[in-house]
Amino acid sequence: MRWMVTGAAGMLGQDLDAALREAGEDVTALGRDDLDITDPALVARTVRDVDVVVNCAAWTAVDDAEDAEPAAFRLNAVGPQLLARAAAAAGARTVHVSTDYVFDGVASEPYPAAAPIAPASAYGRTKAAGEWAVRAEDPRALIVRTAWLYGAGGKCFPRTMARLAGERDSLSVVTDQVGQPTWTRDVADLIVRLVAADAAPGTYHATSSGQVSWHGFTRLIVETLGKDPAMVGETTADAFPAKAPRPAYSVLGHDSLRAAGVEPIGAWDERWRAAAPEVLGA
Repeated sequence: MRWMVTGAAGMLGQDLDAALREAGEDVTALGRDDLDITDPALVARTVRDVDVVVNCAAWTAVDDAEDAEPAAFRLNAVGPQLLARAAAAAGARTVHVSTDYVFDGVASEPYPAAAPIAPASAYGRTKAAGEWAVRAEDPRALIVRTAWLYGAGGKCFPRTMARLAGERDSLSVVTDQVGQPTWTRDVADLIVRLVAADAAPGTYHATSSGQVSWHGFTRLIVETLGKDPAMVGETTADAFPAKAPRPAYSVLGHDSLRAAGVEPIGAWDERWRAAAPEVLGA
């Protein structure tokens, strides 16, 4: 099978490229310097002779999007639309990576894939628009939402906390934001499995199972380093004001995966223990 991956220089894109190559797949991996996904003519010329187009490219600077929503919209909605249009014209299937930020973040139980979206930030609005555009252009598209990503190929929460734990005697981390820490290698694997299963067009959630607060996750990170988790103190999001609102509850359900016969990613803590040597070692 012939794959094209956009945003291939990013944390998820790197792991997806690696996973596909390890599986012996034919991969064209394109970073931002290789393909401007907002250029209609260039996208149309580039998306040819492939079976699957996976879009990992995105504007991910959540706070900056509040002041630059048109620019974020161009990358998060217009670009995916052009890719999906070109993929459909080429007879390829689109896999578009999206986010928990399309939801309002105020739920108390996991969001099903079909739950109504209600983004509370510019970033969330542009990603929601991207989902809509991809569905409109490619009826066979898979929308893959993920959240709380970490990996060896870029800046991420665990590596930041590990550095701070080595510099300080104590850390204060929020208890009132809950989600599913998710390894980019697991998301890459799930995308491959969804395509291999010829999953029905629709939306799927690529997050680890279970849930934890940032505080709870940090305690496990610190424990992984051989330090005392008691060094991690509790605080709330009010202590870290940000321009864009963060979802208080970012737990995504895996109902559509199970309906497709595709196993969800394992428990967040088990997956972190498997990922830690690679992520922190990098």
